[in-house]
Amino acid sequence: MYNRRKFVKGITIAAASIPFSGVLASEIIGKQVNKYPILFFTKPLDKYEPEFMAETLAMAGVEGFDLTVRPKGIVLPERVSDDLPKIIETGRKYNLSSEMMVTAIKNIEDPFAKEVLTVAAKNGIKHYRLGYYNYDLKKGIVESLVDVKSQMEKLAELNEELGIQAGYQNHSGTRVGAPVWDVWEVIKDLPSQWMSSQFDVRHAVAEGSASWILMMRLLSKNIGSLAIKDSTWDVSKGKAKNVKMPLGEGIVDFELYFKTLKELDIVAPITLHVEYKLLNDDEEKKTLLQKQKVLVSRIKKDVDFIKSNLIKHQLI
Repeated sequence: MYNRRKFVKGITIAAASIPFSGVLASEIIGKQVNKYPILFFTKPLDKYEPEFMAETLAMAGVEGFDLTVRPKGIVLPERVSDDLPKIIETGRKYNLSSEMMVTAIKNIEDPFAKEVLTVAAKNGIKHYRLGYYNYDLKKGIVESLVDVKSQMEKLAELNEELGIQAGYQNHSGTRVGAPVWDVWEVIKDLPSQWMSSQFDVRHAVAEGSASWILMMRLLSKNIGSLAIKDSTWDVSKGKAKNVKMPLGEGIVDFELYFKTLKELDIVAPITLHVEYKLLNDDEEKKTLLQKQKVLVSRIKKDVDFIKSNLIKHQLI
């Protein structure tokens, strides 16, 4: 069991329970509005005790959790009533908000879907990421999207009833969301406060090295959250592989990205996805506190990159 230690002197942490802006509600803290809270997609830290994870993220300057509430996540759907409030309370001790989560929910009839969303909404979570939809090639592209939209419409109704917003992440590959335009096709007629896009710039760039910016413009009025990460291409023996990188070290044009956020007035919470290897093999052998020092350093570098760009482009 991880024993909580006192914070390193001088580390500052953002205020707790910072709600969303843009298509979600914003809250005034003093005279300032935190329009782009930086939350952390917890997947790479799920293996650690929640106390250790919370302290590490707070020390790195993160402002909240984007919790995995799904099979193999930090909170299992069948244990949501017991475990979700506990981890949210752990976050509060470190002034971390818990207003986002990642789920596998695709349909109101999915096992535990209504329970997960009900418990989450009651505990202050305002946004959740949907699971991924697959194309049924026997039905065809268009009919597949008709089916997806039907499922999203029913979820949007439940979301309105509970007061929680869903977001669908565009993800490279062959599933719904890979081309990005298909996300717009299924959500364009749905109220964005209940069904939105989680715009993932890395995956958009992977699928459209130049045209990604058009997709961002297309979805701009429907974006409910911003997934930020970076990658590059490794080409070997005629095959290209997308390699995950720290922010600013890959091929994502963040200058254009943040400039466009400003131009289009896209305001949404940020979920930081750290998908590159946080600890190498030698570092994995170190003590827990030694690991924490490395984790804080690497996560903080990404957090600082985001904050510096938000300041540079006068977004905060």
